[in-house]
Amino acid sequence: MSTYDETFDFVVVGSGGGSMCAALVLRQAGKSVLILEKTDLIGGTTARSGGVMWIPNNRFMKRDGVEDSREKSIAYMDSVVGDHNDTPGATKARRDAYVDNSTEMVDFLVDQGIKLNRVSYWPDYYDNQPGGSEEGRTVVAELFNVNELGEWKSKLRPNFIPMMGTLDEFLKLRFIKKSWEAKKIAVRLGLRTIGAKLTGKHYVTAGAALQGRMFQAALKARVEFRINSAVQELVVEDGRVKGVVAMINSKPYRVAAKLGVLVNAGGFAHNQEMRDKYIPGTSVKWTNVTEGDTGEMILEMMRHGAAIAQMEEMVGNQMSIPPGMENDAVKPVVQGVTAAPHAILVDQTGVRYMNESGSYMTYCQGMLERNKTVPAVPSWAIMDSQYIKNYGLITPFPSTKKPQAWYDSGYLKKADTIEELAGMLNIGPSALRATVDRFNGFVENNKDEDFNRGERAYDRWLGDPYHPNNASLGSISKGPFYAVEVVPGDVGTYGGVVTDDNARVLREDGTAIEGLYATGISTASVMGRAYAGAGASVGPSFVWGYVTAKHVLASA
Repeated sequence: MSTYDETFDFVVVGSGGGSMCAALVLRQAGKSVLILEKTDLIGGTTARSGGVMWIPNNRFMKRDGVEDSREKSIAYMDSVVGDHNDTPGATKARRDAYVDNSTEMVDFLVDQGIKLNRVSYWPDYYDNQPGGSEEGRTVVAELFNVNELGEWKSKLRPNFIPMMGTLDEFLKLRFIKKSWEAKKIAVRLGLRTIGAKLTGKHYVTAGAALQGRMFQAALKARVEFRINSAVQELVVEDGRVKGVVAMINSKPYRVAAKLGVLVNAGGFAHNQEMRDKYIPGTSVKWTNVTEGDTGEMILEMMRHGAAIAQMEEMVGNQMSIPPGMENDAVKPVVQGVTAAPHAILVDQTGVRYMNESGSYMTYCQGMLERNKTVPAVPSWAIMDSQYIKNYGLITPFPSTKKPQAWYDSGYLKKADTIEELAGMLNIGPSALRATVDRFNGFVENNKDEDFNRGERAYDRWLGDPYHPNNASLGSISKGPFYAVEVVPGDVGTYGGVVTDDNARVLREDGTAIEGLYATGISTASVMGRAYAGAGASVGPSFVWGYVTAKHVLASA
């Protein structure tokens, strides 16, 4: 019998999306829970992210009169994700379990005092598919006063949005030049910021708000946290996972887990060796995932017989990285750049090859697939002066004045003609001219005959709703013309260990490794090779954490 330094009913590895959700369920049942976090901050990549959960048939849709149902949600997942032999993380049983438990999970969190809401309009990424929702199935946290965490305040991982505004407000603010609503939001944000300073409050938004609220609830429920505590081993006795070995204060520390262990330790975004093996052509330099995301817990579960799948997938997030930002922890995501009017994406031969308004995951999948036959990493975003005047490039707000360093370094190309721009990109002038002329013809006829850009609600939402004729289409016709590199970045890998509909980790033969559960991007996603809508990574992390706790209690 192994000796342990400490014993808990349940141990969670990592403090990301589903960790505190599982802990709250177990604490409500009186079970002791320890969360071990490798880094010095709580919240994982979830805290840094938009903090959106994709939750079918949720209570906030019902409240607002937005149509949805279990049947409609399942039809959508069946259509978008589908049944494939090479996506065992996305079986029919797991998809259905996700739909059923996601609704229940949100209700549980609200009952625990977690203040959640929905973004008023954020279409599913395939809203034109059967069961798709134009209004969207997003769930987010309300703004959170981080000062309420007291002495733990400094341990919550910061978000990428420094402003004291909701995600809903921030999404509308980008149209401040065109929208009176956006101007009113700007005033509201200013007054909120002044009010917060006068009253000693500090509001955080998006993922930090979600994880801040979860952290607060977990502390109140007396969940135990240890930071700087990297788990190195799973302890297996008699075929069952019964604990972990973590490095605490530079020494191995053995923790017993009487009811089991949940691994929610992220993927392998910061492990170039694993990237080269599973997602060649991608780079650790192009990720916005937190620094602890290095894949060792996936490897440790594999050491104990866990099956893996979908390892070649990632939550792609197209990036364009200006000089001086190469080493920033959060790099600029440009999913709206080529989705707005007056811009397209071309490969290194000057050919357009996708609907630039597709979901960020589909966008980067398209880049990597194209690159197998035609150089497309990086690709080029091509735009004209109309774009520069009306839309943001790197920053969310439009400005015709760009840093001189962008031009001096060659990052931002600028030319008086398309042909001159092509020369700067080492593209044949006639090839780029033909691509631009063809696209401009589609704009004139208000129909993208190559890729149907602008026909989905999501395309139009990602574009400019104030643009005449089509929110996604605008000609590239007014010089000067501009170009920037776009690379297939990510906000996490999307493959990992295979789990069943109770979140148990499975072996290759389909049997469960007793006492071992996993969630988040440590697992092969229930979404398979697709991204159903905003929050299709964070949502499952929470849901399978919730499912884990339910199964643990039922088994106990």
